[in-house]
Amino acid sequence: MRFTALLSLLPLVSAQLALPNPPFLPPDISAGAISTTGGGLPNSAWSSLLGSLLYFYDEQRSGVLPSTNRVPWRNDSLIYEGKDLGIDLIGGFYDAGDFSKDTYPLSFALMSMCWGATDFGKGYDMANQTAYLDDTLRWGLDWLMKAHPNASSLVVMVPNGKFDNSYWGGDRSIPSPRPVYMINDANPGTDAAAQAAAAFAACSNLYASRSFSSAYSSPASLKNDSYADTLLTHAQQLYSFAVNATSGRKTYQTSVPQVTYAYASSGYGDELTMAALFLAAATGSSSLYKDAETFFSKYGLGKDPRVFNWDSKTPGLLVLFAQLNQASSNYGGNFTTWRTQAENYFDDIVNHKGPGFMTDDGLLYYDGDSDDASLNPALNAAMLLNRFAPLASNSEKKTAYQNFAKSQIDYALGKNSMSMPYIVGVNPNSPTNPHSAMAAGGFDIGQIDTDPPKEAYVLAGAVVGGPDRRGRFFDIRSDWPQTEIALDYNAPMLTLASMQVASDSSDPFYTSLQPGAYDKVRPKGRPCDSAIQDGCQGSRLSKNATLAMAIVITAVGLLIVGLSAWYIILVRKSRGFGKVSY
Repeated sequence: MRFTALLSLLPLVSAQLALPNPPFLPPDISAGAISTTGGGLPNSAWSSLLGSLLYFYDEQRSGVLPSTNRVPWRNDSLIYEGKDLGIDLIGGFYDAGDFSKDTYPLSFALMSMCWGATDFGKGYDMANQTAYLDDTLRWGLDWLMKAHPNASSLVVMVPNGKFDNSYWGGDRSIPSPRPVYMINDANPGTDAAAQAAAAFAACSNLYASRSFSSAYSSPASLKNDSYADTLLTHAQQLYSFAVNATSGRKTYQTSVPQVTYAYASSGYGDELTMAALFLAAATGSSSLYKDAETFFSKYGLGKDPRVFNWDSKTPGLLVLFAQLNQASSNYGGNFTTWRTQAENYFDDIVNHKGPGFMTDDGLLYYDGDSDDASLNPALNAAMLLNRFAPLASNSEKKTAYQNFAKSQIDYALGKNSMSMPYIVGVNPNSPTNPHSAMAAGGFDIGQIDTDPPKEAYVLAGAVVGGPDRRGRFFDIRSDWPQTEIALDYNAPMLTLASMQVASDSSDPFYTSLQPGAYDKVRPKGRPCDSAIQDGCQGSRLSKNATLAMAIVITAVGLLIVGLSAWYIILVRKSRGFGKVSY
């Protein structure tokens, strides 16, 4: 499909904060094994970690890199993206370890980052990282505006490579031009449009400095009213598109099946609710708030909250409902009701009664959701627990939520059976083989682990997928469930680090780890997961895998019984016994 020239709805506002000079650069990896001296806030190690987490997004940039580019090994890439179709899609971020651009998870990551910087912006200011936050957000938001060229169209994916997802190599040789997949009024995608609306609205709140209440810190100091208005216009139009598309409400993979292999959506009720809530916060509209409550009820979102991630928003909705109603009675909701629902969810987590369970070495784990990126559900839970804690009904709950959140932060930063901080470049024990085509430096996807033997570049600040359910981390480049990186993996850790900068004078856990600690406990053998099955023999299967095996065994057993009965009938008939009753 070819598109005529399309223009963004409103001109981009370029007046952003001046970046520090000299620029912040992630410290040498050896510095992560050295404790800081002296107390007080901000702690320099937490400030450095926050900076490194933001630096990761610079490493993921697409398009013409700015003169302020801090990543010496990155190059301009895909500088004509979309031009063959008459649409400017230059820029934005590569989603994960390859070169695809995926609007659905990008929108979630931007929403999460802006929500975090609205509630806990003080940490960015104290760490002198607010200008980099502004730079990062605009790089994503400006591209998302390009991807929304008119009121009822949204680009949802530009895949890795020209016609498939198999390109593995550097950023100078990405096959192009690439296909561009869009939703529109005739072929809608309710979830993708609503999630983009939620991102624009959440970020409009940040740039307008619209905070929820005094229970939180002030937003990060990047106020820009004209940019906030631009973002709000995009949010309102995408929300209207999501709700009122002529062809009805549909998951976006229904209209664009090509997205199914990577980011298929399980439903759109949570995205509609999230968009309505952030828009209500942006406009003070009680009508939009009522829309949110209606969606929450209509789509049965309270029945199974599970996890907070790019596809599942319900746990975050419980917190956001409580935040809005605690901040103002004008919406017409009931703060106590929503606080109770949120506490029921969080109490189950901290008391180990929910669908998640604790691994032997202390990670919150959800069968299915954690199998291909174990840290992400746990860090998102920690982020929500810390965010909700100021609203808890009593001090005991508040302390329990904060303590549990800290346990997951510490786990991610090295307090685990591997002595592994799961962030690249922050400590000598950090992962050295992240699944990243850009950082790896090789061009042979068939030899991904050995071409080259050592990762060409340090993908500083990247949060990796994480260990398996047994706490094992193999640090293998091809093992994408454990070593891949992604925009949404860093998002909760950004908010958590910002919280810590503003409140924690002690060092991140990884400063206490000695170099070589991981090498002493590095697991033997091979992984057993979606990427590598070499180590599956004799390993403990997940509950889902066990259930699947049981179903297969039962089916085979029934088939054998059925065939046996059929054989007996034939034999009896051949011998003249006639009809058989059994």
